[in-house]
Amino acid sequence: MSSYPLLSLAIWIPIVAGLLVLATGADRNAPLARWLSLVGAAIGFLVTIPLWTGFDSGSAAMQFVELAPWIVRFNVNYHLGVDGISMLFVLLNSFITVIVVLAGWEVIKDKVAQYNAAFLIMSGLMNGIFTALDGVLFYTFFEASLIPLYIIIGVWGGPNRVYAAFKFFLYTLAGSLLFLVALIYLYVHSGGSFSILEWQQLPIPLASQTWLFLAFLVAFAVKVPMWPVHTWLPDAHVEAPTGGSIVLAAIALKLGAYGFLRFSLPIAPDASHELSGFVIALALIAVVYIGFVALVQSDMKKLVAYSSIAHMGFVILGFFMFSAIGVEGALVQMVSHGFVSGAMFFCIGVMYDRVHSRQIADYGGVVNTMPKFAALFMLFSMANSGLPATSGFVGEFMVILGAVKFNFWVAFAVATSMIIGAAYNLWMYKRVVFGAVANHHVAELTDINKREFLILALLAAGTLWMGLYPQPFTEVMHASVNELLHHVANSKIQ
Repeated sequence: MSSYPLLSLAIWIPIVAGLLVLATGADRNAPLARWLSLVGAAIGFLVTIPLWTGFDSGSAAMQFVELAPWIVRFNVNYHLGVDGISMLFVLLNSFITVIVVLAGWEVIKDKVAQYNAAFLIMSGLMNGIFTALDGVLFYTFFEASLIPLYIIIGVWGGPNRVYAAFKFFLYTLAGSLLFLVALIYLYVHSGGSFSILEWQQLPIPLASQTWLFLAFLVAFAVKVPMWPVHTWLPDAHVEAPTGGSIVLAAIALKLGAYGFLRFSLPIAPDASHELSGFVIALALIAVVYIGFVALVQSDMKKLVAYSSIAHMGFVILGFFMFSAIGVEGALVQMVSHGFVSGAMFFCIGVMYDRVHSRQIADYGGVVNTMPKFAALFMLFSMANSGLPATSGFVGEFMVILGAVKFNFWVAFAVATSMIIGAAYNLWMYKRVVFGAVANHHVAELTDINKREFLILALLAAGTLWMGLYPQPFTEVMHASVNELLHHVANSKIQ
């Protein structure tokens, strides 16, 4: 356990770096802005590594805790900590920030400093969400993280970027207002405390728990996103620049799922049990129905966006079966999805930068002109389909095992969805990559350069590491997941 304020460093180093990058100003200083961004992102990632190396996987308690008074009058504290549920997401977020800076290195030519600064600041804010143990602090980071992503989509996005940015912002803001009402209720009910850990121990009547759970559900379901409040995601992905899509899929979607584990289950355990069937039904719709929606997409980004909704359905299903293997499988799926979906959107960005089209019909025979890219793209397409030996298989397999113990028909529906996933991923890959060269645009393609190869190699390493040797990822979760499930089980109404 380090005596250094590692969590504060993980939050504030990227934010300060972002402000410094912003200070470089005009695009004539773009090379300085790029290098300063990369150094800031790299240092931000390096300070998170001791969180893993110094983490006590045998303890369910919060670790690397920092506590200082903030707004004394209302008993609001600057309270940070991580457990086995949140620690991996801090590392994943900081790692993806490095990837995003590299991804925009040559592609972004206008407002370079502002672009990179937005990602760095957002990275720090998202680390704040995963580490905050005070309700007001969590809500501050939760809402503030919307602003950089809104700007990224609205400024550097596609032709309909303003519509997509507004839709994203309004959906997420509307859900967050109910979340704020729930936080105020908990503050009053607890006698004036904003401590999330204290809230988790409160005796709350079932009726109140139900309202709290529904408020949390609306806020977090939009973020995940769950069916039927998912419609903002495909629009946001299609219009966002490549870096925006990577962060949106790899990190932003995890915020809602994380909220279920930090708020819904431990604070409203009885209501979680009572309404679990309803949530599982929504998750199954996302897994099966959205899979069919992905199957008919003609835009590659939309296809991967819908696949993200289906994969996050696995996550929510894993949570609400209340089994250790289900919850741990869902957490593994969240981390895996960060690697795989980020890689898929980067691969689409690589092709878009060359052809300026995301339409599947505009490609064909890419393997003939981009063999290195085709090989790596195949790895990630297979991982997105749940191929064994990739990270995409481990989490989904664990969730299916949990579903078999929970209910055969739920397990059957979820297992069937893996076939649908393989269908839309492999059909897209076949039409884009295989066959003869389809047109002169494909004939003129050049294979990936060293920067693009480095990005894909880093993501491939994470995908294969989790797929071949998932134990380092799962062992840090055991104690915290078991403690959470013990808490929820003991609170269940008899």
